[in-house]
Amino acid sequence: MRRLKLVTGAAAAVMMLAYMGPTPSLADTIEAALVRAYQGNPQLNSQRAQVRSTDENVPQALSGYRPKVALTASAGYQYTDTNSTQGGTPQQIVRTEINGTNPPRSVGLTVTQTLFNGQQTANRTRAAESQVSGAREALRVLEETVLLNAATIYMDYLRDAAIVEVQRSNTRVLEQTLKQTRDRFNVGEVTRTDVAQSEAQLAAGKTQQLTAESNLTTTRSNFRRIIGNEPEALAPGSPVDRFLPATLPSAVELGLIENPNVTAAMFGIDVNFLTVKINEGALLPTVTLQASVQQAYEQQLTVYRSFGASAIAQLSVPIYQGGAEYSLIRQSKENVAQQRLVLDETRDQVRANIVTAWGQLEAGKAQVASAQSQVTASEIALNGVREEAKAGQRTTLDVLNAQQALVNARVALVTAQHDRVVASYAVLSAVGRLSPQVLKLPTEVYDPSVHYQQVRDSWIGVRTPDGR
Repeated sequence: MRRLKLVTGAAAAVMMLAYMGPTPSLADTIEAALVRAYQGNPQLNSQRAQVRSTDENVPQALSGYRPKVALTASAGYQYTDTNSTQGGTPQQIVRTEINGTNPPRSVGLTVTQTLFNGQQTANRTRAAESQVSGAREALRVLEETVLLNAATIYMDYLRDAAIVEVQRSNTRVLEQTLKQTRDRFNVGEVTRTDVAQSEAQLAAGKTQQLTAESNLTTTRSNFRRIIGNEPEALAPGSPVDRFLPATLPSAVELGLIENPNVTAAMFGIDVNFLTVKINEGALLPTVTLQASVQQAYEQQLTVYRSFGASAIAQLSVPIYQGGAEYSLIRQSKENVAQQRLVLDETRDQVRANIVTAWGQLEAGKAQVASAQSQVTASEIALNGVREEAKAGQRTTLDVLNAQQALVNARVALVTAQHDRVVASYAVLSAVGRLSPQVLKLPTEVYDPSVHYQQVRDSWIGVRTPDGR
């Protein structure tokens, strides 16, 4: 009995090691799992591709500053048959007849440059830059979500694996208890009722074990989906309290500044404000300059070659275009007001999330201490009930109830330690600092500005920076 009791205690101790740091003999750590999720999560890589796509909005907007060049060329054959008459009197009439075929050919070059368009190009460029910044913040949001999910599923697997071991050990203890109860029944020390109670408790223990194993199977599948590999020999996870602000007010203050949801909403205001300026620019004059040259051959039977060149400035002043431009301005102003309200709502939500996560972290700390005391007391109580049962002062049911209370206490301790670690990551995420840089993960950090600088000033080319 003592050996079996020690086995169940060892299962719960797996999670207690979470506060002792990584164990070198174990194969995997929570930091390594976070690195794999950060590098290989498909959802995160998809969002990175989305940010790279958004980067292209800037060179598209900058194209409004650049000239547009068109080359035209033509060639073919034509047949001409003309008969013309010139002169006022019959004596002065001169008839000219021209007929035949000729191959007309021409080549021309036209360059068009916008000189002024109501600052629409400048505002489009600034709006595109704000869109890029907003996309980067959305990427930060997803990075935090993926890292939090990875930390949570890592701890979920540790918890569920420990619970499975607790339940298996409990089943072995109950099997031994049933055997001893039957032996005592055979010698007349207990009644048939005691045997039935032991059998019922064993059946319940097996049910709990099967449920725990089913939960572990589900967690294993989710571990593979989020982190990218099967869990194997996981080291205990530890809280990240060292990266958290010291107090709740400082956490809230930091979150309202650094949380990517807040900063993304701020960039959303910039984009909508610049959209107003772009739409207002449609009411202003547009000035363009067009220069062209053309070389032509045999356009007519009587003209072998001709050359022409021109440079034309054009001013276009919109007077009235049906009222659509005014509607767009009003609409975009409403969008700015709506986006400002979104920012207020986002700040309130971030503040609430930080307070909630902080409260869960504080509660988790207290629950771990309480659960540890519960396990210690339950172990003492079980030992006492067993000794009293040997003396005839306790029934078999009392022993079974004490055993179940100890199992429940150990499961509660495992769960509390899991919640304690996950809550620390949740607070860090709510503040907006759950990142590889803050966690000091051993991985190369994805820098979205690298691709942006590669494509921002590209004038030509269809290949992406990675060669596609």
